[in-house]
Amino acid sequence: MPLTNTGIKFLKAKDRDYKVADERGLFLLVMANSTKCWRFSYRYDNKQKSLSMGIYPDTSLKLAREKRDEARQTLAQGMDPSAVRKELKAIQSGKAKNSLNIITAYFLDMKKTEWNPAYFSKVEARLKKDVLPALGTMPITDIKAPDILRVLHKVEARGTIESAHRIKETLSQIFRYAIASGLADKNPIPDLAGALRRAKEKHMAAITDPEQAGDLLRQIDAYQGTFPVICALKLAPLVFVRPGELRQAEWANINFECAEWRFKASKTYQDHIVPLSRQAVAILKALQPYTGHGRYVFPSNKSDALPMSSNTILSALRVMGFEKDKMSGHGFRAMARTMIAERLRYPDVAIELQLAHQVRDIHGHAYNRASFLDDRKRMMQEWADYLDKLKRDETGLHS
Repeated sequence: MPLTNTGIKFLKAKDRDYKVADERGLFLLVMANSTKCWRFSYRYDNKQKSLSMGIYPDTSLKLAREKRDEARQTLAQGMDPSAVRKELKAIQSGKAKNSLNIITAYFLDMKKTEWNPAYFSKVEARLKKDVLPALGTMPITDIKAPDILRVLHKVEARGTIESAHRIKETLSQIFRYAIASGLADKNPIPDLAGALRRAKEKHMAAITDPEQAGDLLRQIDAYQGTFPVICALKLAPLVFVRPGELRQAEWANINFECAEWRFKASKTYQDHIVPLSRQAVAILKALQPYTGHGRYVFPSNKSDALPMSSNTILSALRVMGFEKDKMSGHGFRAMARTMIAERLRYPDVAIELQLAHQVRDIHGHAYNRASFLDDRKRMMQEWADYLDKLKRDETGLHS
């Protein structure tokens, strides 16, 4: 039965300390010296723990239950009430300025305006769910590679291997931020190289044979659909961006004077430049009178305020007879990567940069968005000209 104020008053000391349960994990420890201590019993991280809730009668039954409820709410948020209490005490005493919780908060505040909102929310959610409950109260200088690996292995155990790798990348950024801020002197993430299982590669169906690519391009030219969808299909092989980036293209990011399309890449969330060939510019200028009054280059057929559906390009490919094991919306990227390297003989670094992949130099530094831009402009124009030749069935070029 739950405790009552009257019942508590009649509890007497015995030769040994003993417990009297209240409810929902709260109990009263009656000690041999007659002191009555409130305790909250709970499990966290598969370990049984208890948390002091005060001394009776200074802490009344009502107040003890309120403290217990607060602790249960903390548990429901995935955090250890004991660790949270320690952190609050440390903050109050000025000793927690370099805890991972505090540094992460500063880091996320800095990135909130820099990152895409959807990406920011994903990163923040991963950290709050998997990292901060376990490591947040620790000073960042005390966090070592084994501490991080234990967290990442728990994420792996759920089968979310890619999430483990993404959390690892984010933590590396946080440590670099801490080092730059003078709050840490070492990034332990490089010590975890090879410690995680590899994420499964996603193989997207793609046409990489020149003759079959020529047939695809001719099918696109003959496709009977709405004008924006036709333009999207024609532009896809010329710019070979990710499908989501294409359908969410905005007119404000298209610069006809410079023949460039600039936006934040959807995977790296870094600024990206797509040089526009003469053919790409012609497609966009032909489309502008139809959709240029709105935000999106390729708006939804339901509302100009929304981008084209994610299934539009895929559905068009199926209508043209290209099944899912033959060609996908993402396949235009693989087609360009393979054929530009094999047929046009451009270096991998220029191709990978144009694909908006993270590419590093021999010193491990990431190239910026304008790296090899002149080479990429030439490459994009030559690629567009090559595609025109494929449409005319001139497959012998550079073979």
